[in-house]
Amino acid sequence: MKRVKLDISNRKDIKLSANLELPDTGEAHSYAIFAHCFTCSKNLGAVRAISKAMTKHGFGVLRFDFTGLGNSEGEFADSSFSSNVHDLVDMAQFLTESYSAPKLLIGHSLGGAAVLFASAQLESVTAVATIGAPSAPQHVQHLFGNSIEAIKEDGKAMVNIGGREFPISSEFITDLESKDLPKVLKRVDESLLIMHSPQDNIVSINHASEIYLNARHPKSFISLDGADHLLSKKADAVYAGNIIAQWATRYLGAEIPEL
Repeated sequence: MKRVKLDISNRKDIKLSANLELPDTGEAHSYAIFAHCFTCSKNLGAVRAISKAMTKHGFGVLRFDFTGLGNSEGEFADSSFSSNVHDLVDMAQFLTESYSAPKLLIGHSLGGAAVLFASAQLESVTAVATIGAPSAPQHVQHLFGNSIEAIKEDGKAMVNIGGREFPISSEFITDLESKDLPKVLKRVDESLLIMHSPQDNIVSINHASEIYLNARHPKSFISLDGADHLLSKKADAVYAGNIIAQWATRYLGAEIPEL
């Protein structure tokens, strides 16, 4: 696997940190963009393992940090679900201009919801894969606990998520509440792969069922039985990466290289 480190400016001229993972040959038959989970980063173990597995199947995978997270510039307090979708679209524009238009979007957790919204804006995308995605972006509000009222009253509050403090604004919540994923799913024409663990205690597998029921065909479901929400075990992430690559190739018209 070859890695190209990049700083890509989004529409607000904020530099987003990204890694483009490529096959050993340096040439990819198709390009994918990976959207990480809420408050995570491109360097989460599962993101790295999935991307690496896919490069062995000939894919190029662009994994990046959303605005205000990881090594990207910008303030998390000024970000929103909508800005995440915009960042995805801007990453697609970069790939189109510098390499080749992306054909596949992959999203983990809230990133899964984001790629579904972004796919509606990207004509080059023909396949979308979600991992542990919520059936409504509003699901992440359960992480805010009793802080929601304070956020709405004061306009902003610090919320502890996974042992770290994040500033959550009332605009962030208003933006989440305005998103209707079931409505978007009925308009998504791309082939869809839904991956979810029955043991996921962060986003229950019921969300996968709702996404599947609302989505149009062709759609597929793969159980990540035994995995946790973050795919903490490398074997689970590698399995997911291999499955996504095999599945997506059917819809991208590319040939998988012999392993």
